Amino acid sequence: MASEWFENIGRPRFVVAPMVDASELAWRLLCRRHSATLCYTPMLHSNVFTKDPKYRKENFTSCPEDRPLIVQFCGNNPEIMATAAKFVEKDCDAIDINLGCPQSIAKRGRYGSFLQDDWQLLHQIVSEMSKAVSIPITCKVRIFESVEKSVKYALMLQEAGCQLLTVHGRTREQKGPLTGIASWQHIKAIREAISIPMFANGNIQCLQDAQRCLDYTNVDGIMSAEGNLTNPAIFQGVNPVTWEMAFEYLDLVEKYPCPTSFIRGHLFKIFHKIFTFEKNNEERQLLATAQNLEDFKSVCIKIKDKYLLYHQGELKFDNNEGITRIAFDLILPPWLCQPYVRISPEEHTQKMERLSNKQNNNNGEKRASNDIDDEKISRKKMKKLRKIMRRPVKPDLEQHNRRTISSICFNNTCPNPLGGKCVYQLCKKCCKNKCYEEDLDCKGHRILVHTRREMAKKFALQKDKEVC
Repeated sequence: MASEWFENIGRPRFVVAPMVDASELAWRLLCRRHSATLCYTPMLHSNVFTKDPKYRKENFTSCPEDRPLIVQFCGNNPEIMATAAKFVEKDCDAIDINLGCPQSIAKRGRYGSFLQDDWQLLHQIVSEMSKAVSIPITCKVRIFESVEKSVKYALMLQEAGCQLLTVHGRTREQKGPLTGIASWQHIKAIREAISIPMFANGNIQCLQDAQRCLDYTNVDGIMSAEGNLTNPAIFQGVNPVTWEMAFEYLDLVEKYPCPTSFIRGHLFKIFHKIFTFEKNNEERQLLATAQNLEDFKSVCIKIKDKYLLYHQGELKFDNNEGITRIAFDLILPPWLCQPYVRISPEEHTQKMERLSNKQNNNNGEKRASNDIDDEKISRKKMKKLRKIMRRPVKPDLEQHNRRTISSICFNNTCPNPLGGKCVYQLCKKCCKNKCYEEDLDCKGHRILVHTRREMAKKFALQKDKEVC
């Protein structure tokens, strides 16, 4: 039986996950327009949140349309997490504890899924946060290998005061290329054991997946992360045109600004299938170097101009044209939002084994790199050169403050985009040529022609002295 507070927020069924650098206000509002009924903020660090007003202002933004909303915190100190909860108590509907992050940064900070073995501490955190605020405390967790232990874990959190549980049906070790399939069996067993509202997370790539999960596990709602990023209309059951979603998102960003890195990340996810085609490398590079809203919009316009006639049926699209990184037929045309399909852990393991065998067959020789003069550099020497490049250099003030006025290489005969940090305002190819011809270095492109030649001269001089 759902609790009263869960009824008051409308028994949300389709939930946007807390995603670092991805579930910011503009993205949440976009998803709400397309059938999401509850959103989480990105994970916030409780310790920094309580001490740094600037961090609070920059990382927690909302508006009246952004409800119901759950704010997520990470941390391992009950008092600090309770204090952080008080800061946002009046601006959200519940506060979530991140007990699911499997990344190495969570291991170093001892939060997320790396707290799941300290049940006594978790009980204390949930209990103290529940006493500190008047709104519900919820938890997002990962499972253990054992179904029985996963169920006991959920019951412990419920007893401590957790009023809603989100279960990601993967273990702490299932991440990156080893993500694999989430276990709905674990989720179902936990659902049958606890009495508080519960969301399921994992294996959701379309609305049909969400419905199958609801039917099998009998949870109250479905949470989506990766599926939502590639298709913000996933809960609407449609595959919208990529540039339409992108333009709608950018309009919201104009009203509710966020860092350009967030925008770039979202557009790469939305256009991920389009960028698997070699003929779209120019648009991909423009997106990688975009610095403002106009730059991002121009990328969307270029993609729209290229694919609109195909979408309208006036031109016939060939799935195999220009494919470089995929070798299978597309179920949906690439200009539509669609899931990102990972390779299986088994395929990844086989790939790693093939690479390992290939390296072992090279007679134990270490990999060598080539410099600008096409001469081999040992790994030891390359490491030394990189160390030299990291040494701080005081640039000319005027050069340092100069802003890029064009996104195209300053070589008039070159159409390529320039490197964002190139000191000569050139693309990498033109920069290499300039450095080679004029005996220069480029810190931005990490081209070390001058440095390497000077080192070679010193080395040769030292050799001559030794001979003498």
